[in-house]
Amino acid sequence: MEEIKKHRILLCEDDTNLGMVLKNFLELNDYDVVLERDGGLGLAAFSREKFDLCLLDVMMPKVDGFKLAENIREVDPDVPLFFLSAKTMKEDIIKGFKLGADDYITKPFDSELLLLKIKAIIKRNDEQNAYNDTIEYDFGKFHYIPRLRELTVDGVTEKLSPKEGGLLRLLLENQNDLLSREEALKKVWGSDSYFNGRSMDVYIAKLRKYLKVDPSIEIKNIHGNGFKLVVPVAEN
Repeated sequence: MEEIKKHRILLCEDDTNLGMVLKNFLELNDYDVVLERDGGLGLAAFSREKFDLCLLDVMMPKVDGFKLAENIREVDPDVPLFFLSAKTMKEDIIKGFKLGADDYITKPFDSELLLLKIKAIIKRNDEQNAYNDTIEYDFGKFHYIPRLRELTVDGVTEKLSPKEGGLLRLLLENQNDLLSREEALKKVWGSDSYFNGRSMDVYIAKLRKYLKVDPSIEIKNIHGNGFKLVVPVAEN
């Protein structure tokens, strides 16, 4: 029987006891875990190996979790990132999400809840990566291929991140109609929490930058409800 490939997690945690307990817990739940004690070793591990998700302590020696996340994003803009932190200030949490985190989990935390969040994010990414629909979209000056996450305009192609691509696909599926915040958050982020909502607003801003090439295309805020991708209706 063919062995099922385990998802790999990079865990960066300088607390020896917590690091080993969490590593053992995740391995008991069928994940392959690499544990590093500081951000410098974490970046070295990420640079030489492929991971499906990263768990980063914020306060680490040499290179802290925020800086490590910046460096990881330069190598791979798409890999899911979770911050683990005793820093509970709203400003720190928002900073984490602005760096592209999928979640920010404050210590102490429930390991079972963390496991459920990891499963949800990895399942979401596996489904997005398996998305192989033949549908392609032409809207305004743009051509978009969801399965490749390629947005082309005037002969120039941008490769979108999974979140950018997932959001744009949902907007196109609902073009000239309301895409609710709840639907977008649950389908792309996995939950409609406040901080995921702040993260989504950052990605909507990124999409607007891509789309500003064509003034006839607009992502409108529908106050308190969601967004509408306004696309000119072709005349017969």
